[in-house]
Amino acid sequence: MNVRHFDWRDLSTLHRLRSQSVYLNGALLHTRGPLMVPGALFSFLAPSMGIFTYVLNGEEASDSPVFGQFIHMMGSPLSHLTFLTPDNALDSTTVYSLMEHMMAQSGERGALRLLADVDESSEAFETLRHSGFAIYSRQRIWQLTGFPDGDSQPGTWRSAISPDEPPIRSLYNNLVPALVQQVEPLSTQRPKGMVYYDHGELIAFVELKYGHRGIWAQPFVHPDAQDMAQHFIDLLSRVPNRRSRPVYICVRSYQAWLETAIEDLGAEAGPRQAVMAKQFVSQQKASRAFAIPALEGGQPEITAPIARLGNK
Repeated sequence: MNVRHFDWRDLSTLHRLRSQSVYLNGALLHTRGPLMVPGALFSFLAPSMGIFTYVLNGEEASDSPVFGQFIHMMGSPLSHLTFLTPDNALDSTTVYSLMEHMMAQSGERGALRLLADVDESSEAFETLRHSGFAIYSRQRIWQLTGFPDGDSQPGTWRSAISPDEPPIRSLYNNLVPALVQQVEPLSTQRPKGMVYYDHGELIAFVELKYGHRGIWAQPFVHPDAQDMAQHFIDLLSRVPNRRSRPVYICVRSYQAWLETAIEDLGAEAGPRQAVMAKQFVSQQKASRAFAIPALEGGQPEITAPIARLGNK
C-alpha cells in the first residue's frame, strides 16, 4: 500500500467523497465546519499551518483512494484526527496502513497523543480500536440554536481573566478524572471562557472556542452548584460576541448530571461519542506508537473523588 501526501491532483476525488466522510474533531466541526477540502489544500500549500492530509492508494488502479487528516500545532503535546473518507472503506484492513502512517507522522512532529471523537455505533470506532486507540472518556454534544426562555440574573457570569487561573486549575484537578487529566492536561495559557463565583468560591468554568459556524462550550461545574438551568440561562445571555451563532455544549461523562438542565433549555442532544486517544512512545520525536496500561488496558474513568473547594 502506498501512503503519500495530498496534492492538488487529488482535489476532485476528495471533493466527490466529501459526503461520505467521518469527522473526528467535534470542536473544529461545530465551530468552523468540516474544512475538509480547504484544510487539504492548506496542507498542500502551507504545511506550516499544522494541517496534514494523506492519501492511501489501493493496489489496484480501480481501488478508491482513502483520505485521512490530522492537525497538530508545533510544540503541542496533542494532535487530533479531523476526518477519514470514504466511510465505506473503513471496514477494510487496508485503512490501517493509513492510520499507522498518520500516527507515525504525528509522533515525528513531537506529539505525545493523537485524539479522536467518534460515534460508538460507527465503523470508524472499530477502525480506531483496531489501530490501538483507547477510550478515555465519553461525551454528548448539545446544540442550542436560539436563546432559552427565562430572564437572566445580573452579575453572575463574567469572562475569565488571568487571576482566575489558580481557582480554575483547582476546580479542574478536583473535578476531572485522573485518566482524562493524563490525556488532556489543562492548558497553561490564559483561560478562555466564563467563570461563575458564589461567595468568593469558583463554582463553574465554561471553556469557549469560537468559529464562524458556532461556539463550542465545555462546562466544568462543581457538583455543589444549584439551579443549573437558571445558571445556563444567565451564561448564554452573556457569552461574548455570540450574535446569532449556535452554541454547542460538550458534556463529558463525568459531568452527565448537567444534561437535565441543558435539556430544559431546549437544546438538541447529539449521539453519545467515545473520546479516544493513541499514546506515543515518549516525549521525544517518535516514529512508532506504544501502549500504556492506563489507556490501553482499562476502562474509561467515569467519576473521580470531589474535594471541597472551600467553605461557603
